[in-house]
Amino acid sequence: MARTKSSPEPAPTAKPRWRRGRGSSPAPGRRQGRLKQIRAVYRMTVKADPATRWWLLLAFGLPLVLSIVIGILSGHWIYFPLLGLMIGLLAATFVLSQRAQKAAFRQIEGQPGATGATLSTLRRGWNFEQEPVAMNPRTRDMVFRAVGRPGVVLVGEGPAPRVRRLVEDERRKVNRLVPNVEVHTIYAGDGEDQVPLRKLPRTLTRLRPKLTKQEVEHVTKRLRAMGAVKPPIPKGIDPMRARPDRKATRGR
Repeated sequence: MARTKSSPEPAPTAKPRWRRGRGSSPAPGRRQGRLKQIRAVYRMTVKADPATRWWLLLAFGLPLVLSIVIGILSGHWIYFPLLGLMIGLLAATFVLSQRAQKAAFRQIEGQPGATGATLSTLRRGWNFEQEPVAMNPRTRDMVFRAVGRPGVVLVGEGPAPRVRRLVEDERRKVNRLVPNVEVHTIYAGDGEDQVPLRKLPRTLTRLRPKLTKQEVEHVTKRLRAMGAVKPPIPKGIDPMRARPDRKATRGR
């Protein structure tokens, strides 16, 4: 039957959006971005630690060589080398991540605020402040705070005998706001009774949990009401009450 001019054309059926991209491989641009990121991490790590290339070669080559030998002896010379290749890639990736983390910690050691950058590597379940909650402007000693299921953790940055008083003052403030929450004090550094930066995240995660997730959020909100460190205002000057000099505005 011939179609008349007045009869409407059937609308083209559009593919549902939820079908697009589901089960498809990642975009080439995304894959290239990951490869660039891995290459940048490798270059940074090798520059800081030249022995990394030999550790990567060992982690990748040892499983591959062993799998080839086992495959030849067992007669499965295709299956075992493929398995060894996958194991070698996983081992090399793990070694690169560990060496890159150590190299990154080595670069920031001794710099002011390095403890805050280290706390940012904590996993889920921790709320931390990258800015110090207490600081001595003269000595540049700082105190950082993290809240998790073990309670409140105060980390002092600076020589332990000197920063101890600053940490204790902050601990008393926290006890006044959340009196029923345990407060842990840790001193970051390479000296005696101090925790190196590379071991700081592991030290926090090994603390015994005592709070629920809801209690962690509640404690974090109460402590954040204290605010972070603000730049000190010179004594004798109140910017809210300052008035312009009228004589200066008249040209006198």
